[in-house]
Amino acid sequence: MSMINPGRPVAIIDGKSIAAKMRTRLAARVAEMTTKLGLRPCLAVFLVGDDPASTTYVRNKTKAAEAAGIRTIDVSSSALIVEADLVAHIRAANLDPTIHGILVQLPLPKHIDSKTIIEAIDPAKDVDGLHPLNVGRLAAGRRTFVPCTPQGCMVLLQNTGQTLHGARALVIGRSTLVGRPIAQLLLNQNCTVTIAHSKTQNLPTEIQRADIVIAAIGRPQFVRGNWLKPGATVIDVGINRVAGADGKDRIVGDVAFDEARAVAGAITPVPGGVGPMTIACLLENTFTAALQQTNIRSFY
Repeated sequence: MSMINPGRPVAIIDGKSIAAKMRTRLAARVAEMTTKLGLRPCLAVFLVGDDPASTTYVRNKTKAAEAAGIRTIDVSSSALIVEADLVAHIRAANLDPTIHGILVQLPLPKHIDSKTIIEAIDPAKDVDGLHPLNVGRLAAGRRTFVPCTPQGCMVLLQNTGQTLHGARALVIGRSTLVGRPIAQLLLNQNCTVTIAHSKTQNLPTEIQRADIVIAAIGRPQFVRGNWLKPGATVIDVGINRVAGADGKDRIVGDVAFDEARAVAGAITPVPGGVGPMTIACLLENTFTAALQQTNIRSFY
């Protein structure tokens, strides 16, 4: 039986609005921290090369951080930087007590090993939650920094009012950035979790069994509406650029939205769903890192 009432109208999960409320609350907390303690959280963002998408993401993150009162340091490097030099820059940020969070914008150029770079980040400053130590803590069910997109997905799910305990959840995608951590977060909430991927057989059948569907596969409009269980909650993590009928590019998710909204109980739009939550959760993690590194956890 579905965990959601399939008879109610579909709810569009407004990630943009939810993220804005999170950032407003955070800005008030940062302002109070700065006034009372003289402490301003600081995020260092490493950008390698001039990839247009990465440059846009970094600009949006920096703008949101500054609006919340969080200081940012942009560390931009040529795409030709050698791996050892990038590691040295990160280690310098690790040792700087005024920097509380470190984010390396992915993907990196092919000649740089992403795993090496991520492992160079101090786990206490790893606000993207990708360091192996933080990944292990998450798997063990311990409090840790959680990757921002999965964390945002969980906030969106909680805002639907759906009971997660006992719900059957299907995660489509097994990446270390989204699929694996969101599966762990769902497990921590006592969901019954299945991870599907490119080798999964009879995927539509798996989807039809799920009360919650997390689509994170990077294939535009792959999940069809008639694959869904009536009343299911759908979180669409996909961001895909496709050509529109007018010849202009448009952004779509991994789910065929118009089909899915006729079946689902709640669904995120693309854009305006998961994307804004990723940045909001990054800022929350930076604030938390500042508290932890200065031993003022009792501030809140």
